Amino acid sequence: MQSVGVQQSMPDARARQKKILDTAHKIQQNTRKGTEKGFRIIITGKGGVGKTTITALLAHLFAEKGFTTLAVDEDPQMNLPFAVGMPYEESDRIVPLTQNLDYVEEKTGARPGGGWGLMLTLNPDVSDVVERFGVRGPGGVNILVMGTVVQAATGCLCPENTLLESVIRYINLREGEVILMDTPAGVEHFGRSIAKGFHQAVLVTDPSFNAVQVAGHLAHLARELGIPHIHLVINRVRSEDEVKKVRQILDGRSMGLFAGIHVLPYDEGLVRCEPDVRPLLRSGSLFIERLRTLQKTLVRFGK
Repeated sequence: MQSVGVQQSMPDARARQKKILDTAHKIQQNTRKGTEKGFRIIITGKGGVGKTTITALLAHLFAEKGFTTLAVDEDPQMNLPFAVGMPYEESDRIVPLTQNLDYVEEKTGARPGGGWGLMLTLNPDVSDVVERFGVRGPGGVNILVMGTVVQAATGCLCPENTLLESVIRYINLREGEVILMDTPAGVEHFGRSIAKGFHQAVLVTDPSFNAVQVAGHLAHLARELGIPHIHLVINRVRSEDEVKKVRQILDGRSMGLFAGIHVLPYDEGLVRCEPDVRPLLRSGSLFIERLRTLQKTLVRFGK
């Protein structure tokens, strides 16, 4: 994987962040969007509840059904490609947007101070954008990775998120195309405008109190952002009592925001196959059958 030195000076880091923001704003101003026929799904929740695993599995399930699928990794940890099944030794194929700004500028024509090409008037589909910025993973799943911050001291991911938001909105989804976006842990980044324009939100929790509290907060944020369909996924469930616990923690006001609740049982197979989720798809386990039901639900609400 390409690396960026963490010792970059603060002035250089600030200049780079300004360049990212300039590029993002140029894309926003010049993108011409047509009517979309595909759909966008954001997957979020507290850290450690299984968001990346579920995103990767859903991506494969959509691809199996013939959808052109783009799995977007917004998490700075950049684990989604390996969950999808990319071998770690091929990590140099991953080209994060934040580490390839010159390439983004070249392909979009969004070079600050420069002229504009025709790229932004073409309304590219998912496959087209992947050819420019992403990588094709196993099973026909396309992958787009945001990347991480250049220097820990710079703190905020605002410029990087703004760039990703611009590129994601730049994609014009066509019939049979779907974007699945895996977000960082917690509520901060979900609360940003990047979630706007997504048609559905999958909120993942486990039965722990803290995780359920985060899911409830996220449900209200999703509604405020205008996401019409919000789905709750309770992961790693070992008993019906745990499901009752989740319902008790989420008050009636929060429960009323969900289009549906999907319960995924604890599956030891997840530990054995980590990080590559593909062996689970052939297991025939109840966990996978429940995920297939979730995928069908997302298709139904996406129409």
